[in-house]
Amino acid sequence: MKQQYQKTIVGLNAMVDQGIVPGVSYILFDHDQEYREVRGLAEVQPDKQQLRAGMQYDLASLTKVIGTVPVIAMALQEGKITFDDPVQKYLSEFSDPRPTIRHLLTHTSGICGYIPHRDELTATELKQAYLTQQHVDESFNRQIRYADVNFLYLGWIAERIFGKPIQQLITEKVLEPLKMVEATFKPLSQNAVPTEIQLQRGLIRGVAHDPKAYILGEECGCAGLFASLDDLLKYSRALIETNLNDLLKEKIVDQMFMDQTLISGEHSRSLGWKLLHATNDRHLVISHTGFTGTWLILDKKEDQGMIVLTNRVHPSAKNDDYLWARDQLFATYLYEKENA
Repeated sequence: MKQQYQKTIVGLNAMVDQGIVPGVSYILFDHDQEYREVRGLAEVQPDKQQLRAGMQYDLASLTKVIGTVPVIAMALQEGKITFDDPVQKYLSEFSDPRPTIRHLLTHTSGICGYIPHRDELTATELKQAYLTQQHVDESFNRQIRYADVNFLYLGWIAERIFGKPIQQLITEKVLEPLKMVEATFKPLSQNAVPTEIQLQRGLIRGVAHDPKAYILGEECGCAGLFASLDDLLKYSRALIETNLNDLLKEKIVDQMFMDQTLISGEHSRSLGWKLLHATNDRHLVISHTGFTGTWLILDKKEDQGMIVLTNRVHPSAKNDDYLWARDQLFATYLYEKENA
């Protein structure tokens, strides 16, 4: 397996060797075969700390697809909501009747708007601002515009339906049933891989890097989850091999591997996931990234996956070299997995 993914592995290790990321934890899997490495540093400032197997990473936006998407999928398959339900049906404070659950999931809602002093608001003030100070722009149902607000709304819709905050729902409905034992919204600081060093917050470690998740806490469905490499392997295999251990029906998992936008033509969004094409027969695989330096690529048809965890925002989030390296690795992996 190491030979099949030789260039991918070289590229992953090069990110550490070239100082693009402090360290990396990754797994490549192909049916029952796995190749993994954990190398580099967890922390470079103010102290140097070696990266250890089993450490918990701030997953950032992977929270969307690992946690919020399955909770919403459960609500869909239980008939508690439908794809075409207006957002306004559940969040009456939101003024525009056009965006639906589907628009939120596919990032085609067009919902946007500037919130002054956003990071200085309380949780109550921030939630209220998102519900009342957003508008729908001309991109509605015409363009994919990835935005956290879509998954904030999905989290609040889930809370209205199930009566519990979204992060509690994720824990009870996804993490615990899948036995993702190191996945949590409240990790122990010493086992969490640090993220950015900021003037106001200092070294961020064991709490969400995302400012909205930091303020909103358990009511945030777009970020905030921490997990280890083993947790994500459990999740990834369960999703593509057993429909999340039968938490979901096969039909709704299959829908994650299909374009779910209502825009004419071929587009790259399913239920929360970004769609990529395999290089051989162009069948669809799913992917997602996290701002902190995390990503997943999963192929249900071929039972293959790539799970990569870094803290590329440590000590600073200004790291364009990482974005270039990640894009190259996506392309290299997609080629190698189909052309062994």
